[in-house]
Amino acid sequence: MNRLIFILFIFFFGSVSAQSLRQNRQIVPDESALAIQYYQEGDYEKAAVVFEKLFSNPNNEGYFDIYFNTLLKLKKYDVAEKIVKKQIKQSPQPEMYSIALGKLYQEKGDSPAANKIFVDVIGKLPKDEFKIRMLANNFYRYENYEYAIQTFKQGRKLMNNDKAFAFELLNIYRFKKDKPMLMQEYLDILPSTPQLLPQAEAVLSMLFEDKSDYQNFQAGILKKIQKEPDVEIYIQLLTWNYIQQQEYDMALRQLIAYDKRTKADGSTLFNATYTFVNNGAYETAIKSYEYLLTKGKENQYYLPSKIELLNTKYNIQTKGKYNKADLDLLAKDYQILLDENGKNKNTLFAIKRWATLQAYYLNQPSKAETILEEATKLPGLSGTEVGQLKLDLGDIYILTAQPWEAFLVYEQVSKQFEGQPIGNEARYRSAKLSFYQGNFEYSNGQCLVLKAATSQLIANDALNLGLLITDNTQTPTDSSALKMYADAEMLLFRNLSEKSIKKLDSISIAYPNNSLADAILMTKAKIFIKADDYQKAADILRKITEDFKEGIWTDDALFTLADLYEKKLNDIAQAKIYFQKLITDYPGSMFSAEARKRFRNLRGDGV
Repeated sequence: MNRLIFILFIFFFGSVSAQSLRQNRQIVPDESALAIQYYQEGDYEKAAVVFEKLFSNPNNEGYFDIYFNTLLKLKKYDVAEKIVKKQIKQSPQPEMYSIALGKLYQEKGDSPAANKIFVDVIGKLPKDEFKIRMLANNFYRYENYEYAIQTFKQGRKLMNNDKAFAFELLNIYRFKKDKPMLMQEYLDILPSTPQLLPQAEAVLSMLFEDKSDYQNFQAGILKKIQKEPDVEIYIQLLTWNYIQQQEYDMALRQLIAYDKRTKADGSTLFNATYTFVNNGAYETAIKSYEYLLTKGKENQYYLPSKIELLNTKYNIQTKGKYNKADLDLLAKDYQILLDENGKNKNTLFAIKRWATLQAYYLNQPSKAETILEEATKLPGLSGTEVGQLKLDLGDIYILTAQPWEAFLVYEQVSKQFEGQPIGNEARYRSAKLSFYQGNFEYSNGQCLVLKAATSQLIANDALNLGLLITDNTQTPTDSSALKMYADAEMLLFRNLSEKSIKKLDSISIAYPNNSLADAILMTKAKIFIKADDYQKAADILRKITEDFKEGIWTDDALFTLADLYEKKLNDIAQAKIYFQKLITDYPGSMFSAEARKRFRNLRGDGV
């Protein structure tokens, strides 16, 4: 209440006419500031004396709220009542001061008298949207939230519009944490305002405490669907509700039923399937794509569904410990897709996935090299697409023991796209290649150039690599330890995770006093994340944040740790702790802006 009244005071003070300020220029600024100071310090007696003087000046009605509240703090009800009734008689908008009188009666304990005033004021509401909103805001200002709600609802009747004042009501219900009314209001307003769907999902997910909340909401959505079966927004909302409960197959069932009932083209289902994929519900996503394929080759989503079906299988089979036989079958499926649809711009993503399988999982990098070289010559590709293919090809050249060819490709793309993200990526890959080869001086030189890259991610990676080289090449022993670390990174690049871990573990045996401990831990954490061993990765990342507070990897570790807790370990409280720690302790980190955004979202700000 204090904060609200103080804000209102500032607003009204700013509205005082220039003439009034000129008349009181020797008094108002100094004395008003003093009165506010008294009020904030809780010295209401002194504040009341000054506010009385200020309020008594002509044209100074802007001091009413804070003076009135000061009198309530002092329980000087008779004085407060006198000035309120005087304002009611004098004001062209007496109903605003009537609410203050009702608030006074509430403070005195005379609820019947207060309620009579409030009901009377609402009963006299005109058919005027501005006055309805002003009256409701006055109720809100005096913390009479139920009467603010009644005002808006009466306003809907007067305006003959059951969607009017929806945003105001949503804000009040959210503030009161009135889940039933909040759910109902969203259900009523979303068909006409579908752009509110992301807000509804964010707000409700913050307020819902357990499964029963989602089940209650589900019942409400299903009632709406029964009455309006073809309203797509309800299907989207029900899908989200099931997903929140991790009931992915139920969500898919609803989407398929809607698709069949409306004889749709599959667009809603196709777009929703990305949500299944993003939540790791790969099996459900596969069922969805398989259903879309039954619509036939003429359907616009046939080829995209075919590609995404294979990509989803790719996500399943390349995570954790993979089975070479399954991946070989998957590679054949990609080959069949390319044989059926040709190698072209539309199947480019499939070409790249097939090449990745051959190079990094099936030990056939020469096959990948051939298909990527052919892909760079496909007609219709943009310069950026060709450039990205060349970068991928450069990576394959490393696997096929052609580092010089890789270097030339990286340099070519770097020069062609100088200063652009893809050009910076090419330069960074060249720096990494030199790092793998133990050419630390050249690698560091490239990193120095990339510090000014427009892409923050590239700039940060280059900064870390440059610091890693600088900090660990001071002595021959340091350089030897760094060479072993570079070998481990090369093994990881080749997707040989177990060999990489063994090499990392051997560094401290060969060089007990090396200074690579935090870098070694960070690389191990990345390996465990790729293997879906999130708890082990979290334990390692936590050790980095605790034992290497001044290390070059600490802010990376904090962000990655918070991200794991939010998205993989489902521990929002821990995610907030580590996001906040990153924001507070490492304000200069490139991750701080994103951490602040994610922290505020988890806390429910600005929704």
